[in-house]
Amino acid sequence: MIETKLSFIKDVKNLKNPVVLFAFQNNGEASIQGFESSEPLKALATMVKLDGFKGNDGEVLLTRPKNDTPFERVFLVGLGKKEDFTLDTLRRACARALKACELLGLKEITLLAPKAGKAFAFDLEFQALGEGIFLGAYRFDRYKAKSSDHKGLIEKAHILLGDNSDSDLLEKAKAGLKRARIYSEATMLARNLINEPPSRMNPEQLAAEAKQLAKSGSITVTIHEKKELEKLGMGAILGVGVGGAVPPRLVEMIYKPSGKAKKIIALVGKGITFDSGGLSLKPAQSMETMKDDMSGAAAVAGVFQALAELKPNVEVRGYLAIAENMPGGRAQKPGDVLKAFNGKTIEVLNTDAEGRLVLADALSYASSKKPDVIIDIATLTGACVVALGHLVSAIMTNDKSLSEAIINAGEQAGERFWPLPLVKEYQQDVKSKIADLKNIGGRRGEAGTIIGGLFLQEFVTDIPWAHLDIAGPSWTDSDTPYCPTGGTGHPVRTLLRYLENL
Repeated sequence: MIETKLSFIKDVKNLKNPVVLFAFQNNGEASIQGFESSEPLKALATMVKLDGFKGNDGEVLLTRPKNDTPFERVFLVGLGKKEDFTLDTLRRACARALKACELLGLKEITLLAPKAGKAFAFDLEFQALGEGIFLGAYRFDRYKAKSSDHKGLIEKAHILLGDNSDSDLLEKAKAGLKRARIYSEATMLARNLINEPPSRMNPEQLAAEAKQLAKSGSITVTIHEKKELEKLGMGAILGVGVGGAVPPRLVEMIYKPSGKAKKIIALVGKGITFDSGGLSLKPAQSMETMKDDMSGAAAVAGVFQALAELKPNVEVRGYLAIAENMPGGRAQKPGDVLKAFNGKTIEVLNTDAEGRLVLADALSYASSKKPDVIIDIATLTGACVVALGHLVSAIMTNDKSLSEAIINAGEQAGERFWPLPLVKEYQQDVKSKIADLKNIGGRRGEAGTIIGGLFLQEFVTDIPWAHLDIAGPSWTDSDTPYCPTGGTGHPVRTLLRYLENL
């Protein structure tokens, strides 16, 4: 984790070199943030105008001033138009600045924080700034040999607040950076769990990683293994895991605040550590990223890592439904019937629709504990990627206010959600002729994401519930400003913000 230091500065002549400055685009010209009345910055603004830098979102310019400006090297990073500015604009800009400095082999970076105005709370702005730095520095390279062309990573970031010495602002900035570190560490834990090779991050290992979270006195972790799952009557998760060499698990985690909890929130994560499709085998290319099919469980684990430090005044219960979906000799077959924890029977017509099966047991078990809210997180359907792409998750719910709260939290966290309806008329598509339910819809494959949500709703009692289908944003095939190729850790930050907003 990068070491950060906050301070005020009253004179640009005291700035360390090189320095990162941010700029808004104002009527086609760059408006450099920081010391608007400073003559050196005015001279710099004139110079970068000649270089064609306009301050557009995503624009980065490295310049070496030739006038009396006290900077040897300046990185200018565009924020776009001020009226279009969001917290995620700042995250992306900080990550781009970090990468630009890394390309030069720099170990330290000095950023002059922009003045974004009063559109957002000051601590939220600094949290976004910190997340851009921390998450932008993330790498998963433990299996790579040391490369001579790898110049190293930034180790220290000096963040300057400009020519204001307001102690209240400094405390808010410190609080924002602290929260940025906690949120980022939680997100990076989820990324690490997803990015590990699936033969290593199997059900046993993922459960063991979750067990480590019990080191905090405020969190307890219980692992239900095969015999216990049989006693509990969790035939759905057992059916999915029967073809794998490593038996399935259900991990139950509980965080309790020091005082009386405002609410009890249950988080249920799909944890398929590798999805081959089972006997309904996927094409080879479709399996290449299927180690990310446990992204929902990884997100819940990430949330729990942060709870001990954030100390929200809510009780949080986490359930990781963990299995590997393999085509072994004892694997479940199309046409099999499973019995879930709540007694409902499920006809399995496609073994590649396994995520909803493990969630059926976990959701009904979570419901039996009578929490105030249940949220499940799952890479559930390819149809969701078709509908919303790789940048937006779907949300389906039986409670509109819950949906609005999660979407609002996502906007603050830089993670996007779009509501889809649970169309009652489609409910017939999950009814089976020989069991209570079947695990896929009609042969035409219409409304696949909604059908998945309707199936899961059958395992939730009369409790406010939201289903997050994160099939798109859970993984990125190319580097983004603050996430390299691989697992993203989505939606850890949204869930943490939601819990803190309660």
